[in-house]
Amino acid sequence: MNRRLFRYAAIIQLALTVITSIGCTPTQPFFLNESPNLQYYLDTAAEIEYPDVQVDSLAETTESLPPLTIDNHEFEYWDLSLEDCVSIALQNSKFFVTTGGTAEQRQNVAAQFTSGQAAQFGSVYDVAIQQSTTQSVPLTVDSQGNRVLPRGAPRANQVGGVEDALAEFDAQVSGFFNVATTDRVRNVGPGNVFNPQQFQAFDSTQQLAISKRTATGGVLTLREQVVYARNNVQTNDVGRQVPSDYTAVIEAQWQHPLMRNRGTLINRLPVVLASLNEDNTLHDFEISVRNLVRDVENSYWDLYVAYRNVETAMIGRNSAQATAEYAKQNLSGGKGTTQDVAQAAGQYFQFRSQLESALTGSNVPGLDRLGVYGAERVLREKMGLAPTDSRLIRPVDEPSLARINFDWEQAVCEMLALSPELRRSRTEVKKSELELIGAKNRLLPELNFSLLYRWVGVGDTLGPSSGSDIPAPNAGSSALAELTGGDYQEIGARLEYTPAAIGKRRPLADVRNKQLVLARNRDYVREQERLLVSQLSDAFGKQRTHYHLIQTTAQQLAAYDREVEARLALYRNGLSPVNEVLQSQLRRAQAQISYYQALAEYNKSLNYIHYLKGTLLLECGIELEEGPWPKKAYWDAIERARERTAGKKIRYGVTRPNVVRRGPVHPVAPAPAGDAQLLAPGGAVILEADDSGYEVIEPTQDNGIEIVPPGESILEDAPVGSGAAPQGSGAAPQGSPAPADGAAWQEQAAQEIAPVVHRTPLPARGGK
Repeated sequence: MNRRLFRYAAIIQLALTVITSIGCTPTQPFFLNESPNLQYYLDTAAEIEYPDVQVDSLAETTESLPPLTIDNHEFEYWDLSLEDCVSIALQNSKFFVTTGGTAEQRQNVAAQFTSGQAAQFGSVYDVAIQQSTTQSVPLTVDSQGNRVLPRGAPRANQVGGVEDALAEFDAQVSGFFNVATTDRVRNVGPGNVFNPQQFQAFDSTQQLAISKRTATGGVLTLREQVVYARNNVQTNDVGRQVPSDYTAVIEAQWQHPLMRNRGTLINRLPVVLASLNEDNTLHDFEISVRNLVRDVENSYWDLYVAYRNVETAMIGRNSAQATAEYAKQNLSGGKGTTQDVAQAAGQYFQFRSQLESALTGSNVPGLDRLGVYGAERVLREKMGLAPTDSRLIRPVDEPSLARINFDWEQAVCEMLALSPELRRSRTEVKKSELELIGAKNRLLPELNFSLLYRWVGVGDTLGPSSGSDIPAPNAGSSALAELTGGDYQEIGARLEYTPAAIGKRRPLADVRNKQLVLARNRDYVREQERLLVSQLSDAFGKQRTHYHLIQTTAQQLAAYDREVEARLALYRNGLSPVNEVLQSQLRRAQAQISYYQALAEYNKSLNYIHYLKGTLLLECGIELEEGPWPKKAYWDAIERARERTAGKKIRYGVTRPNVVRRGPVHPVAPAPAGDAQLLAPGGAVILEADDSGYEVIEPTQDNGIEIVPPGESILEDAPVGSGAAPQGSGAAPQGSPAPADGAAWQEQAAQEIAPVVHRTPLPARGGK
């Protein structure tokens, strides 16, 4: 009855399969109350929707105040040193809003950041993300529970973190339970005792195995099986002893390669490559931190120059206003002309426009693009602050006037040893060398040796026997008792040989590819070193040029200041036209701007040299360290250290991995520069003595030292809305021939060089 029912069901299923395959079903289903209007589906499919994500915004975003503009000067000064700015930037930076490369001129990437993706920019998460990167392929085992080793070449760009690579050596547990029945007719005679014609059986298999890959390439497997079998073979002297039986098995298997994939060097290649990838991520992190520090310092000096531009424009505006007032008085007294008044008024408005652009910035060609407000916003972007928070950052550090002469050979050595770009490129060379080792190993044939040892126990029951020990296969015997007795043991060995494909086209091409990649990476390191030396050479030249420009522009500023005073005296006596006075005032303002720009560029040059040498972070007192771990991590680390100390070191002989690192990076101790000089206020040269203290050298014609305005500041604010500028005030050094006496020369220089107004007041609203 059952057989007939199963036969009818099989016929019906076959008929349904044939009917559905020839296309009797409609292409579209039918629905009751169907409407031809599909606009709902079309509108929904093309609609742009917000994702269901909640991200809390920063207070710097939601609580930002209206920007500072030409008609909004509601703020208070926030005096910050360069060290404070760098510290705030490092504390607030989750992402490094900076550009890569080693170019001297930096770009602002805030606009690119807002339209880019998170993976395009460096962040504090990159190292941890690289360490936790894993592959999606799990550990695989075969039907016997043996680990199946991954095939293919380990490539540096295809491995995850170190933990993921080490996971290949984790032990893998596997198991299964299988049940099957047999009910069929066999082609034997009806009286066959050993193989009945109507055969019926019930079989089940349970297996549990643990397999682990070793560092030398082998696979160790420990496996247990319990097999149950029951059938209708007759139980008699010539058939089965009992109707059913249990077979308990414990196996230990060892598989090991003898040629290809043999040795710790080959099998640890993915781990070493993953470790080198993490090193490159650390190098990129160091580069991002270094670039951020340099960008903050450059923005700091740009803001300093912006303040000086405001000061210069203010002095020029006040001077032009005083000249215009004097021209009006001459016109009223019948001495001047209308052209003189108009020309003086035009120059006043020219300086006024420069003052407005120097304060707020303008895109008009020829004017300051950023101004104080714009330069301060750029600095805030890099510091991770809100664009406006009722405070205006004001630099309190003066640029350095020290004349620094770097030792060229030492600078080159420091750059070759400490540059993170070179370390990253050399890491790529090491990865290429390891990949080449792996490619050469794949030229060898596969010669694998396998050894199996098995303990077997067979019995009528699985558990221990009741009563006296009954040997198998008698009724009441125990499979586990037979297994633990150790009377039945088996051993097997297997040697597999699989050579490479005839001709070895693919392995040889892979070796050639790895050789070419290695040669390319080595040549890239050489070219990178050459170009970095070229950049360092250019930085050395710019540093010396900017230092001499400080002296040159200072003398130029002093000369133009004397010209302004002289032409103004002649104009008041009616001996000089007003246009010559106005032109001299304009030249003085340009010279003053050039002086402060040269001063800022000199400090940027010093920063750039340390940047190229790889000593910028060391110079700023910044060290990169790993953050704190949970207490459990330190507890586990101590346990692992004690475990390693108590263990015995295994020497793998010639198969041990080669050296891939040379230890941590230690900054080169700076050697004292014998010709490093500092300029004291007033122009005196301070030369550091070899034994102690400083020695002051008076400037003479022999050493060629010229007067340099000191970087001092005064706290009192000059009046903004005054009509006339006081004579002898401002930032212009009023130079004159130096007396022969050195002390008198310094005293006179200190009197002639007026201190610069560092904290420039803002123009009053509506003020002219």
